Amino acid sequence: MATAAPPPEFQDADERRLAELGYKQELSRTWSGFQNFAISFTIISILAGCFTTYGQAWNNGGPIAISWGWALISIPILIIGFCMSELVSKYPTAGGIYWWAAKMGGPGWGWFTGWFNLIGLIAVTASVDYGCATFLNLTLGAFDINWFNGVSGDFLSGTFWLFCLVLAFHALVNIAGSHMVAMLNGVSVWWHVIGVAIILLVLVFVPDNHASADFVFTERFNNSGFGDGMFWWYVLPLGFLLTQYTITGFDSCAHISEETHGAAEAAAKGVWRSIFYSALIGWFLLLAITFAATNVDAINEAAAGGEFVSVAILDQALSSGWLKVVLVISTVGQLFCGAACLTSSSRMTYAFSRDGAIPGWRIWSHVNQRRTPVNAVLFVAVFAAILTIPAYFPNASGVPVAFYAVVSIAVIGLYIAYVIPIYLRWRMGDAFEPGPWNNGAKYKWMNILATVWVGIITIIFILPTNPGGVPWRDEFDWNLVNYAPLVTGGVMLAVGLWWVLRAKNTFTGPRHTIAELDAELGEEHVHGDLDEPPSSGPAPAPGTV
Repeated sequence: MATAAPPPEFQDADERRLAELGYKQELSRTWSGFQNFAISFTIISILAGCFTTYGQAWNNGGPIAISWGWALISIPILIIGFCMSELVSKYPTAGGIYWWAAKMGGPGWGWFTGWFNLIGLIAVTASVDYGCATFLNLTLGAFDINWFNGVSGDFLSGTFWLFCLVLAFHALVNIAGSHMVAMLNGVSVWWHVIGVAIILLVLVFVPDNHASADFVFTERFNNSGFGDGMFWWYVLPLGFLLTQYTITGFDSCAHISEETHGAAEAAAKGVWRSIFYSALIGWFLLLAITFAATNVDAINEAAAGGEFVSVAILDQALSSGWLKVVLVISTVGQLFCGAACLTSSSRMTYAFSRDGAIPGWRIWSHVNQRRTPVNAVLFVAVFAAILTIPAYFPNASGVPVAFYAVVSIAVIGLYIAYVIPIYLRWRMGDAFEPGPWNNGAKYKWMNILATVWVGIITIIFILPTNPGGVPWRDEFDWNLVNYAPLVTGGVMLAVGLWWVLRAKNTFTGPRHTIAELDAELGEEHVHGDLDEPPSSGPAPAPGTV
């Protein structure tokens, strides 16, 4: 179905393209191509994921899961990024991947993609800010500031309250406006590049001893509690969470495309470039940390007590002064990352609500005078806090299982959402009319590989990460359960029932026109029926705009 030409007042190419896709320019388009790249680079944040989930790979595979695992797992992730770059070039909208799915597959595909994406984005915001709060608490403790050790000296309970404060801080930063967030992301890129360079120099020249290359590239551990006979097919794959979680959130380039100049090119390049540079720089950082791991027994003992393995390595290898330097660099990087995560999540919430997919859609799609979706920001922050409540109740060993569960929810939700439109694009074949940035004929194998890979990792990350989380074992403990499948499956079951009982008759996909938005999101934007999505004409044929 051809789309009517946009009104003549749309002189800017980006605004005109957005009008062709059915939307008016409500968000402030002030981001450059570099700033678009910067938000994904910041959300990926090797200063966050490489430090907070390092222990997942160390305990489930050891050095080989880090040195070889990171390099090898980065390849399919980059291919996923190339596939998504092609799609954002074609459809540069804040709705991003759910919008693509709806256009190529119909409203049902868009509905479920959007909810997987929303779950993943809320979880990634929660996990990044919780990891940030943990490192901030450690950093404060290094300077003898022990404000958040809990009423009974319990570190994890105290960290939860600090996590809530970090979430609130990031909400305020985002409410301050898009320009503020864009500026911080620009600073964040250089903080990550220069900060990683400083950490590399510290880890190369400060420690008295370094591990051998043989240790870094061939040594394997199994600290998971599962038997060694399960190492290659169960334990080691659990260690892949380090890479798969760290290099995620790159869909933010799409969610910010309505605020980016030259989005059809800039946002597409931002996706794959953020993955490539994060993978490369992150690998050097992980190698430096692993080469500094010389006192393995002490590190394993600290890990068994619930301490982040990366911090245990730094504590063994560095003096207190240099440890403080590295902790400060990492913590500030994670603060940047959390703010960017909340930005991306709120834009997706805004876009999904704009199309009537979330109860109370008029509230969450409202923008203030600064053209900022304040209510969507608060929506994500509140649900991120709720999702992480189990972290307040630590298990007997102090192992942050709840943190890894939230990490798994983020990976499962985001990557399933990523791959649905990738599969639909493959299904369309040559009927898909690509944008200015595209993969050419290579899409035929790239999209299939991406789809199969996401299927594999989804199975891996719903599995128990601790023997105590296996229901039929004697040591079963609810505090050791990987609740990723419970949360993801439970929410999607509810969403599925909602679709069958009501939404399939009311949600017709991203089909607003400029006239409809003017009529429906005008004076009644924050009034009226908050649960009934807007109605419109017949849906366009798959693959058309």
